[in-house]
Amino acid sequence: MSSPQIVWLRRDLRLADQPAFHAAAAQGPVVPVFVLDDGRAGDHAYGGASRWWLHHSLESLGKSLGARRSQIVLRQGDAPQVLAALADEVGAGTIHANRHYEPWWKEAEDELRDALGEDCELVLHDGNYLMPPGSVTTGSGDPYKIYSPFARSMLEVLPPRDALDAPETLHSPDSWPESDELADWDLLPTDPDWAAGIRDFWTVGEDAAHERLDWWADEVAEYDEGRNLPSQDTTSRLSPHLHWGEISPVQVYHRMKHLRSDGWQTFLKEIIWRDYAQNVICQFPDYARESYRDYDERTLWRNPNAGKLIRQDLECWQKGMTGYPIVDAGMRQLWQTGWMHNRVRMIAASFLVKHLLIDWRYGEKWYWDCLVDADYGNNGVNWQWISGTGVDSNMFSRIMAPLTQSDKFDAADYIREYIAELADLSDDEIHDPADDRRGDYPVKMIGHKEARERALGAYHAAK
Repeated sequence: MSSPQIVWLRRDLRLADQPAFHAAAAQGPVVPVFVLDDGRAGDHAYGGASRWWLHHSLESLGKSLGARRSQIVLRQGDAPQVLAALADEVGAGTIHANRHYEPWWKEAEDELRDALGEDCELVLHDGNYLMPPGSVTTGSGDPYKIYSPFARSMLEVLPPRDALDAPETLHSPDSWPESDELADWDLLPTDPDWAAGIRDFWTVGEDAAHERLDWWADEVAEYDEGRNLPSQDTTSRLSPHLHWGEISPVQVYHRMKHLRSDGWQTFLKEIIWRDYAQNVICQFPDYARESYRDYDERTLWRNPNAGKLIRQDLECWQKGMTGYPIVDAGMRQLWQTGWMHNRVRMIAASFLVKHLLIDWRYGEKWYWDCLVDADYGNNGVNWQWISGTGVDSNMFSRIMAPLTQSDKFDAADYIREYIAELADLSDDEIHDPADDRRGDYPVKMIGHKEARERALGAYHAAK
């Protein structure tokens, strides 16, 4: 047989429709490798919830590989150096990997090419998105900055490529290189173990992703209206499976392309949004760290590092203690489950940047640590959209009214689920309880009218 083929795994933890695995399996013995490179991403190293998911996803993929008499080699350290050394150790002819577009991974791919000897090459494949970022462009060949024309162009070039079957056979090398033990990486919380709610909420892995997709194919017709109703939660919850690559958007597309409902068309546009976010970070690699629009941010934002009271406001938002039930239910759901309903994500994010006038990056950082689907592109694009600072964003002056949103989208049962202090209140009063009906639940940090006037004043000053 030909020389061993290394498959470098990152956010593509599946066997089916995994182009790197597919190509490697056709060429020789396969050595799947995951390198835990905590230092490379800097302030976007895996957050706590992501580390929990990563542990279980690697564990699940390891079992799938074991059924094929294969395994994952686990290593820690600087990924290009580790992979180059491993390629030399096993005599690999090729390292296969799916392209990733986070700036630290693009940098690592370049460094790995430089580090490899003449007998080994890096081959990159497209496998994480509907279309490779950069392949859908304007008439002049430039990348899109605005979502709507990008989405129209995407719809014109669909369908994507066909999905690939999982390799029937994975040949093993003559001997396996040494591997870390997954448990030794300490990805799971222990002191304290805060993940009980996440464990109850999620099943992790490629099989779980496809079970969820099968369920969602029967439910997606209701998505167009149901996606805004947190008490019903007519959402797919596929986002962490897509983020970690336990399922590909190509597989989702081909599973559901026969559907003709408005719900499927709306859901397809949200899959396209994932592609759009990657196109944005390809153009603006620091998009999750730097505002696109040129405001005087010292005037616009209240800095939590500048004073105790502002820091306390941030902490109340993080803990779900703002006094706005829909916001607090979302923030408590986030902490308990590692996920938040999309409509409520927008309401909670808007509250932070407009009611509290706290820099969107503090919200991005909190979501990054707490979300099991924390994605560099999506998280940055979504926060800059809601804050009015993005290349394509909501106007800052459009300020979501959380009390109105809560009533409009019938969030009463959702609030009851996550705010026990208000569980006995009626639908009429639970969205905005009178102060004497709140019990141990806090009063509002700031009134909506006052917050709106303050935000508009800060915005005009910052312009």
